[in-house]
Amino acid sequence: MTIPNRNFGFPTPVRFGAGRVKELPDFCKAANIRKPLFVTDKGLVNTPMVADIIANLKAAGLNPGVFSDVRPNPTEDNVLEGCKAFRDGGHDGVICFGGGSALDTGKMVALMHGQKISIFDLEDIGDWWTRADASKVAPNICVPTTAGTGSEVGRAGVITNPKTHEKKIIFHPDVMPKFAVLDPEVTVGLPAKLTAATGFDAFAHCLEAYSAPFYHPLAAGVALEGMRLVKENLAKAVKKGKDIDARGNMLVASTMGATAFQRGLGAIHALSHPFGGLYDAHHGLLNGIIMPYVLKANRKKIEKDIERAAAYLGIKGGFNGFMKWVLALRKEVGIPHALKDIGIDTKRLDEVAAMAVKDPSAGGNPIQFTEKQYKALARKCVTGDL
Repeated sequence: MTIPNRNFGFPTPVRFGAGRVKELPDFCKAANIRKPLFVTDKGLVNTPMVADIIANLKAAGLNPGVFSDVRPNPTEDNVLEGCKAFRDGGHDGVICFGGGSALDTGKMVALMHGQKISIFDLEDIGDWWTRADASKVAPNICVPTTAGTGSEVGRAGVITNPKTHEKKIIFHPDVMPKFAVLDPEVTVGLPAKLTAATGFDAFAHCLEAYSAPFYHPLAAGVALEGMRLVKENLAKAVKKGKDIDARGNMLVASTMGATAFQRGLGAIHALSHPFGGLYDAHHGLLNGIIMPYVLKANRKKIEKDIERAAAYLGIKGGFNGFMKWVLALRKEVGIPHALKDIGIDTKRLDEVAAMAVKDPSAGGNPIQFTEKQYKALARKCVTGDL
C-alpha cells in the first residue's frame, strides 16, 4: 500500500447564518459558560453592534466582562493582560469577537489564564502542548467579524515574540472553540480594504492547503471549493459591502481555508510571518502581495495541480491562466503589486530569510527552499520583480 497513514478531523461545530449572533446566550449555556469574558478590539468595542450583543447576554442572565486591549499582532504581554482581566472578573469562558487578532488573543486567554508557564512553552512543536495543565483551559466561542484567518475553527493562535519579532504558533487541542458562529451581518461594516486583505488571507489558506504535498484528500477538496467561493464572492464583498450572500460565502470560504490547512501551508505564509513580525504589517495584505511570487517559484511542482484547479474554477489557460486571474483579482480589489508599495524595504531580507526557512509553514511548501532561495524570493516580493 503506497497511501500513507493519516489522521483526519473536521470537528468544530459551526453555526452559520444571518442573525445567528443573537443566539450567543444559548451557545454560551451549551458550552457551560455563565460569566464570559468578551474579548474584542478597540475598533469594535464601542460600536452599537457590540453594545447590543452585551445587552443580549445580560438579558439572558449571563454576566459578561469586556477586554478590548487587543493589538493587531498580539504579543505575550497582550495575552497576559487579558488573563488578568479573566481572573480579576472571575470568568469561566471567553467569547472571541473580531478579526484574527481578537480571536487568537481570546483563545490564548482561555488557554493561559491558569497556566504557570510562558505561552512560548506551548509552541506547536512535537508534544509541547502537554506542558499545559489541561484542566485549566477555559471554553471559548468564536465570532469572526472578518472573513480571513479562520481562527474560529483552529486549535492554535499566532502570537508575536516581541524580542525576536517571530510569529509563533501556540497550540493546544482544548483551545478548539466550542462553537464557531458565522454571521455575515457582523461583517457588513468591514471597510473595503480590509475585506480585500482578509479575503486574500482566506484564499492563501485554500491555495496553499490545496498545493501542499501531503496526502489529505478531504482537505484538498475543501480547499478547492473554498477557492471557488473566493473567486465568486470576494470582489462582490469588496465592492458591495452590504451584500449578505457575498459576505456569508466569504465567511464560509475563510472557515474552509482554515479547516483545510491542516494539510499544510507554504512559502506564502513562511514569508508573510517574518515580514509581519518585523514590519508590523497586516497579515492578509502580505499574503495577497506575496502570493504570485510564490506561485511562480513553486510552478515546477504544482503546475498540474493548478491546471486541475483552474479547470474546476472555470479559468482557461491552465497555470498561466490561473496566474493571470490571481493578478487580475488582486488589482480589482486593490491589493498592491509589491511590498515596497506598503513601505517595506530590502534592508532586513537576511532576517526575513532566516526566519522563513524555520517557519512551520515552510514545511508544507511543495519545494523546500533554502535560506538563500528565500532571500531571493523575498527580494522579488519587495521590488515587484515577477
